[in-house]
Amino acid sequence: MTTLSRRGLLATTGAVSLAGVLAACADTGADGKAVASSSVSDADYDKAINSGPVAADNVVAASTWAAAVKQAGKLVTGGTKTSEVFSWEDSKTKKISGFDAAIAQALARYIIGGDDARSLLEVQQVTSDTRETVLVNGTVKAVVATYTITPERAKKIDFAGPYYASSQAILVKADNQDITGVDTLTGDVAVQSNSSSAAALKKHAPKATAKPFDTQAKCVAAVESGQVKAYVVDQSLLKSEVLSNDKVKIVGDTFAEDPYGIGLPKDSGAQAFVNTFLKTIEADGTWKRIWDATIGKSLGGDAPQPPAIGSVPGSSTAGVDGAQQTSASEGGSAPASEQSSRAASKES
Repeated sequence: MTTLSRRGLLATTGAVSLAGVLAACADTGADGKAVASSSVSDADYDKAINSGPVAADNVVAASTWAAAVKQAGKLVTGGTKTSEVFSWEDSKTKKISGFDAAIAQALARYIIGGDDARSLLEVQQVTSDTRETVLVNGTVKAVVATYTITPERAKKIDFAGPYYASSQAILVKADNQDITGVDTLTGDVAVQSNSSSAAALKKHAPKATAKPFDTQAKCVAAVESGQVKAYVVDQSLLKSEVLSNDKVKIVGDTFAEDPYGIGLPKDSGAQAFVNTFLKTIEADGTWKRIWDATIGKSLGGDAPQPPAIGSVPGSSTAGVDGAQQTSASEGGSAPASEQSSRAASKES
């Protein structure tokens, strides 16, 4: 059985990433919890998002979706501004950083060009309840928000990817000794509404009852108050939580893999274009540099191998063979060596 508390997670990150973790927990928010002052190094982060590929003009012009983004001069995405490791807005600088944010910023630069990827992205806050809605009604051009690909969701929208894989994990109060893994889950368990966690809980912990809340903050608060016994969600999000919260801990092994995809408007032609982008940044080392500057900086470990694009139900290989239709930008670096282990996205 694996248990990860804030103290334990800090210990496992090692000396190299410890400074970044401590920086991520330096300030205190309005609710009294520690919040990140800077979860990643600005220099490493900016280099990662600004040294990747830029699509050739004719490639952008061939995609109605991408051409519209370029004409607008910015990419509007649905995401979050409160997840320290994946997408977090600094309250002072208003800069948005994190793994998902960086993927979206790199995509914006891939389409529009230039040397300031941050300025090309506008993030609109979404929840697990509103992600499909904002794509269907055209409020955003894409959703990059730890968005698990499922066949049911793919009936309403298209997914590019997957570009990252996590798994479900369990969060409990720091002093809880009763819950040690998924087989010990009973009673009310918090999940985010309209998330993949409810289905995973039903399959792997049939004695538990999913109790939905609309945000992670409310799920965690329900655990802390004793309203629910546990909270089940992607392990990546829970690791981000325990970095700044010593009232809770992660217990047990992970279960039910969650492949993250980029949500796109249905039948917009964007899927093939964004798949090509993802394939290109994996091949030229940009994906690894982004991982190193975000998840790796905060949580430690070696970059995992990205999941194969189109490898899960609800995804597609459209655009994968077209990855060579792009041109590398100035300053792009050679492909990084691939890492075959997924240890960084699963408990060791």
